[in-house]
Parts: sequence; structure tokens; C-alpha cells
Amino acid sequence: MLHPWKVTPREAIRIQEELRRKLRLKPPRASFKKIAAGDVSYGRIDELIYAAFLLFTYPDLTLLESASAKGPASFPYIPGLLTFREAPVLLEAFFQLREKPDLVLIDGQGIAHPRSMGIAAHLGLLLDLPSIGCAKSRLIGAHQDLWMDRGSAVPLVEGNQIVGMVLRTRAGVKPVFVSPGHKMDLKTSVKIVLSLCRGYRIPEPLRQAHIFVNQLRGKE
Repeated sequence: MLHPWKVTPREAIRIQEELRRKLRLKPPRASFKKIAAGDVSYGRIDELIYAAFLLFTYPDLTLLESASAKGPASFPYIPGLLTFREAPVLLEAFFQLREKPDLVLIDGQGIAHPRSMGIAAHLGLLLDLPSIGCAKSRLIGAHQDLWMDRGSAVPLVEGNQIVGMVLRTRAGVKPVFVSPGHKMDLKTSVKIVLSLCRGYRIPEPLRQAHIFVNQLRGKE
């Protein structure tokens, strides 16, 4: 690990600011054959976090294996610092996978974050793997309107920097917010996310991870 998880919010911010200098936002060096998609779900009446990673072949998306974990939320809910709340349980699930992925896809932000350190960027660094964030909502930045067609996209801009892309993955539905995490660039991130969408708004690996982790929570 690059840092402990039991820190104060002030310390967490300092860690993010230090880690951002380690990000590599460049096109990946190799093609991908296996993708791991991660998502979390919260207990309805307690502070338990349920996490799951599903491993798929790419590009045909055959499910190879799934792994899950659960644990208490040991960090408060603070926008911009959700990694410190969710990542410990997500990592516990990830390390149960028998095979190592070539790419990690996370339901959350990559560099589209106040300190360029969303959960996809943070986990990419910790795992030393290419990573992409695909979020259902915007954390920072502004963007122009985009066409309603599938594949239409506009830049997500914060200050004078493009931090992500607003991407329409299905005609007539709300877009998703794509940003690179680590060992990844924006153009490739968008291309991969769009290739993973099979008729739904959410990329299929994340959609299945979401269903899986909610089923896990429902069994408790």
C-alpha cells in the first residue's frame, strides 16, 4: 500500500495531492484481454459496505470469475474522499480474484476530481494497473450540450483542463462521465467504455457488477 487508510480528512487530502504526481496519463502500452469491473453497495440500515469485482474477457465479455467482500465503513462520507471509505473493501474483493486483469473499470471518477484523484485513479495507482472511471454523475467540471445519438461526446472541462468526456452510450438516455485513471488516456478510455456498452446506458461489466453486489447485499 502507498498509505494507510485510517487517516483524518485533512490527511486524506494531503495523500491525494501527493499521489496525483504519480499518475501516468498516457495511452496504454498493450492491448487488453481481461477487464475487471468494480462496484460497491451500502447496507440499508447499517454502515456495511459490500464490494464486488467481476472479471471478463475482452472484447467478448465472457464472465471468468467474481469476487466479493464486505466490511464496515471506517471513514466518513465526504465528497471527493470516497476512496478512503470504499477502497479498503473493494481491494479486499479484488485480491480474491485468481486471475489478474489487464484493465480495471470502476463505477466512479478517474481524474475528473478536485485533486485528480478519484477512486479509479487511486485504485489504478495502488494496483499499478491501467484504470478507467465511468460515473453516472458529475463531480467537477462543465460541459456543453451533446447530441442525443449513441456515441456523441463533449469534453468535461475544469478551468482550462479537459478532465473527462461526457459520453452518450445509448441514444436518448442520460450520458455517463468518463475519465482516465492511471496508465490510461482519455481517447482510449472513451473508446473502451463505448465498446463495453451492450444496449444499456452503463457499460456491461459495471452493470453486471452492480447487479451482483446488490444481490449480495440483499442476501444479508
